[in-house]
Amino acid sequence: MTKFVSSLLIIGSVIVSLQACKHEKPLDGSDKKLFEMAQETTGFTWFKNSDALLAKSSGSGHSFAFLRTRYNTIAAQHLDADGRILQDAAFAEGAVIVKELYENESTLSRYAVLYKSSGSEDADANGWVWGYINAGGNVAVSATEKGAACISCHSQSESIDYMLMNKFFE
Repeated sequence: MTKFVSSLLIIGSVIVSLQACKHEKPLDGSDKKLFEMAQETTGFTWFKNSDALLAKSSGSGHSFAFLRTRYNTIAAQHLDADGRILQDAAFAEGAVIVKELYENESTLSRYAVLYKSSGSEDADANGWVWGYINAGGNVAVSATEKGAACISCHSQSESIDYMLMNKFFE
């Protein structure tokens, strides 16, 4: 009986492990491209011209304690001199916006990436490809879902082309 119970416990542990990992898959396609974009830091401009970590806002749907957001040169064309998003901004094709999400002040946990690429099969109706990728390189939510879990929050009042940084970080 003891061997039977031990076998059941081992099988149960394996099943739990497999279920816990089922939402994290290896990178490929758009997810791989977004991860590579997130890892590139050259030529980016930080929100409010600062790479300091910001404490999570009360309106954030992300579960991480801290964040910081950066914009590639195309996206940065829609920032004012203070590094805030221009009120009437509509980001151009090729814009990349990377939100780095931190578990604590020293542990980068995940990237939330938006890439304006209307021609991508993974783009939403507004041309954005959404990525939610663990810092270790596994997919948390695939770009193939087209931001389905993100758009409702990012569409709230005062969003600027899905961006909420101005609203929550004055």
